[in-house]
Amino acid sequence: MNILITGAKGFAGKNLVAALENIKDGKDRRFPGLKIDEIFSFDVDSDSSLLPVYCSKADFVFNLAGVNRPENNGEFMKGNRDFLSLLLDELKKSGNTCPVMLSSSIQATLEGRFKDSDYGKSKKAAENLLFAYAEERDVKALVYRFPNLFGKWARPNYNSAVATFCYNTARDLPINVNDESTLLTLCYIDDVVEEMICALMGKEHRSSVNEKFCSVPVEHKVTLGEIVSLLKTFRSFSENSLMPEIPEGSFETKLFSTYLSYLPEDKAVITYKPSADNRGSFTELIKSEKCGQISVNVSLPGITKGEHWHHSKWEIFIVVHGEARIDMRKVGSEEIISYTVSGDKPQGIYMLPGYTHRIVNLSDKDKLVTLMWASERFDPERPDTFFEKVN
Repeated sequence: MNILITGAKGFAGKNLVAALENIKDGKDRRFPGLKIDEIFSFDVDSDSSLLPVYCSKADFVFNLAGVNRPENNGEFMKGNRDFLSLLLDELKKSGNTCPVMLSSSIQATLEGRFKDSDYGKSKKAAENLLFAYAEERDVKALVYRFPNLFGKWARPNYNSAVATFCYNTARDLPINVNDESTLLTLCYIDDVVEEMICALMGKEHRSSVNEKFCSVPVEHKVTLGEIVSLLKTFRSFSENSLMPEIPEGSFETKLFSTYLSYLPEDKAVITYKPSADNRGSFTELIKSEKCGQISVNVSLPGITKGEHWHHSKWEIFIVVHGEARIDMRKVGSEEIISYTVSGDKPQGIYMLPGYTHRIVNLSDKDKLVTLMWASERFDPERPDTFFEKVN
C-alpha cells in the first residue's frame, strides 16, 4: 500500500509519518495484515511537481495540510479549501479513486463561539468540497472534525494551549490563563494516529452525533485550571521524586508524557542524594502517592543490612549485581527462612510483614546492588520499622 500524507511536517503529520514508518519497517507489529510499501510525504516546501506523481500512485490519502495561523484571514480559504481542490483535481486527472481522509475541525460546525470563525468557514468549505467529490467519483471520504489536539511535537506558542503550558512550565515561565474554568475538549495525538491507522485499514469510527463524519473514540474534557494544576504537580516530581497518580490510559498520563517531551536538557536529569555510611549506601529513587517507593541499596563486601521487621509494610528485594543471602524469621518464632540470590539470575523476594529480615553480601570483594520496592513511602513520623536481629 502506498500512502500520501499532505501536511507531513505539521504536528499530526509528523506523528503519523513516524508511526507509519514503524509499521513499514516491521518495528510496530500491532496491526497484522497492514503492509506499507511507500509513504509519500508532501508539505508546503515540497517540490510541487511531486504532487501529481504521488496522487497517481497513492492507495490512500491523508490530507492533513492546512492553515490555522495566517497573516491575513484570506489565507484560510487558500490553505484549507483551495489546496484540497488542487489535491482532488490531481487525483481525478490520474483516475485514482482511493479513499481520502480530511483533517477538519470542530470549528467547522460554525456554532456557538465558532459561528464567525473564518478558519471554521474554510474547513467547512473543504468538507463540502470533499463530500461532493466523493459522491461524484464514488470515493470513500473520511472527514474528522478534530477538537484540540495535544501531545509530543506540537509547537508551543502557536496554536496549542497545552503545548504552550507544557513548554512554559518546564522552563519555569509564567502561564497566562484568563478563565481557569474554560472547558476544553482534547484528543491525544497517539489516539488520533491510532484512529487514522484504523481508517487506513477500513475500520474507522463514525461520530455518534452524525455518521457522515468520523471521530476519534477517546476524548478528554478538562478545564484550563485542571491542566495548569496537573503541570505544577508534574514539575515538582523532579524536585522530590514523588510520582503523581497517573492511571494507564488516563488524561493525566497522556499529559505527563506530553509535558516530559518539552523538558529542556538540564531538566531531564533527576539528582539523588544517597544516604551513605561504612556499610554502603541507600538511595530513594522514585516515590509514588499510592504505590510506595523504589530504592537502590548498595552493600559493601561482607556487609549485612536489615535486621528489622514491619507490621504492615511489605517489600520486594531484587539483587541486580552480586550474590546475597536473604534471611527471614517470623517474630516470635525461631525458624529462619533463607534464600541465596544473584544478579546473574534476578529474582524478587518478598519481605513478609511480621518477619524480621536481613540481606547479607556473600562476596568479600564485590559490592552488592539491590533494588527494593516498598508498599508505602517511608514516613519518619510513623516509621513501621522495628529493630530485631534475625538470630
